[in-house]
Amino acid sequence: MKPIDLLGGMSAETFLQDYWHKKPLLIRGALKDVGELVDFDVLSELATQEEVESRLIEFRNGQWKLERGPFRPTRFKRLPESDWTILVQNVNHHLPHVAEILWRFNFIPYARLDDLMISYAPPGGTVGPHFDSYDVFLLQVGGRKRWQISTQQDESFIEDAPIKVLKDFQPEQEFILEHGDMLYLPPRCAHHGVALEPSMTYSIGFRAPSAQELATEFLVYLQDRICMDGRYADPQLTVQTDPARIDNAMVEQVGRMLRGIRWDEATVADFLGHYLTEPKPHVFYDAPDEELDEDEFADAVQQHGVWLDLKSQILYVNGMLYCNGSVLECEPDDLQAWQQFANARQLAGAAIADRMLPTLYEGYLTGWWLPRAKAG
Repeated sequence: MKPIDLLGGMSAETFLQDYWHKKPLLIRGALKDVGELVDFDVLSELATQEEVESRLIEFRNGQWKLERGPFRPTRFKRLPESDWTILVQNVNHHLPHVAEILWRFNFIPYARLDDLMISYAPPGGTVGPHFDSYDVFLLQVGGRKRWQISTQQDESFIEDAPIKVLKDFQPEQEFILEHGDMLYLPPRCAHHGVALEPSMTYSIGFRAPSAQELATEFLVYLQDRICMDGRYADPQLTVQTDPARIDNAMVEQVGRMLRGIRWDEATVADFLGHYLTEPKPHVFYDAPDEELDEDEFADAVQQHGVWLDLKSQILYVNGMLYCNGSVLECEPDDLQAWQQFANARQLAGAAIADRMLPTLYEGYLTGWWLPRAKAG
């Protein structure tokens, strides 16, 4: 069992067995080298962009205030010296060194890993006591922040607030996090963070879709793939005195028709491949500015390799490959190389067979990946 510095020297096996989805964990000095700090200047610039999800939360005069981006730059010049927080989602989609931090958490399957959100707060900045329905790692970057946590069962929220703030938070433990410290919290563990100094929190969040969401998306998936034979018919229809009533015979016949809808584990696996790699609505891919032709592209990737775009995700199951909501065409002999590409998010040129080049070139034109020499 290999120790992981990010877990304070604990092995992934121990963490998953003793803490994941079970209890909080404080890790001192988990990650101090985070590269260039994504501070207020960086976050506020990102928050002005249309394709970036951002929020501004303030607590003024006993009231919570929420604004959603994109923001005008002048908005940030009117902020007070305390008691506000700016939050930017999916920073890993925009800054390569932040994406590298996210992918360090690969001891959790990519199918569960969601994004790296960064928040900045001056002294007093907070989003209030709350809980999340998913696992989260909270990495302190710069300054200090006080965290209080609770396993309380009371999950009632302040009424009419624009964000979900617990009405009666009862802290059980308290920690002061400094640069590089990290706090892991399982789902529904109530927590309240307050900045003691200007600082950032890098929040590594995980996907935990509700049963309702999965059912809804699965039905959407099925509607494009179901082909039912037959048509409703009632040759034995008789006169009924109350024509507005839906007859039991009709209910029974339609019920029999719907019972013809079938799925198995292979269907569910295929659904998950599409669903879990589907980009969020605000995500778009940029085609190359100066497009290489097929021969130039082949030379580039076989010499330097290829890297996934920051916003791209490849997952695989049952010999099938999925990228950004689509199936990737793959020869059986190339499956191992594609899986290596998915796991490492890059592939050396020596591993790229000629058979892979047409699919790789198509993805390059779409903006899903790019030659290593041109990767940012």
